[in-house]
Amino acid sequence: MAPSDSGPGRRRNEHSHRAILGAAITLVADRGFENVTVESIASHAGVGKQTIYRWWRSKGEVVLEAINDGFADVAAFPNTGDIIADLRTQMENVTVKLATSDFGSAYRGLIAAAQSDPELARKHIEQIIEPASVACRKRLIQARDMGQIRSDADVQSIIDLLYGAIYYRLLLSTRPLATEQVAQAIDLVFDGIRGTG
Repeated sequence: MAPSDSGPGRRRNEHSHRAILGAAITLVADRGFENVTVESIASHAGVGKQTIYRWWRSKGEVVLEAINDGFADVAAFPNTGDIIADLRTQMENVTVKLATSDFGSAYRGLIAAAQSDPELARKHIEQIIEPASVACRKRLIQARDMGQIRSDADVQSIIDLLYGAIYYRLLLSTRPLATEQVAQAIDLVFDGIRGTG
C-alpha cells in the first residue's frame, strides 16, 4: 500500500519512508500499539511528525503499511504445479516471518488494536487479509481444476483450516510458531481433500 492510496500523499524520501516503517514495527513490538504515538515513531525514525502526517492519516495507517510491507516478500504463491509443495513454501515463509519477534509482536498489536477500531479493522482486512486470501484461493482453484484436490472441496474452508492454525499460535502464544506445524497442518487437511484421480 502506498501512502498516496489512503493518505494525503506527497513525494517522499525513500530513506525516511523505510526508517518510519522500521520504527513503527520496533516501537509497537516493544511498547504495544496503544503506547506508541506518531510523535514517538517520528522521533525514532529521525523525522518530524509533519513528515508522517504528509504520508499517512494516523498511527494505525503507518503500522498497517509497515506490516503489509513486511509481508511483501513472503506472501506470493509459487506455482510449480505441486499444490502441497507450493503451499508449504508459502506458509513456511509466512511462519518464519511471524516468528520474528519484532514483526510478530507488532502484528499481534495491530490485530488487537483493530478489535476496537472498526476503520483499522476494515483496512487490515482489505489490505492484508483479503489479498492474501484471494491469492491462495486462486492457487487452490487451479489445483482443484488439475485434480490435485477433490472437486467438491470448499476452497475457503481449506484456507481457514490451514492459516487458522498459524494465526491461532500467533495470537494465543500457547505454542511457538514453527515451520514443522506447516507440514503437519497440510498433511492433516490434504488427507481429506486430495483428489482421487
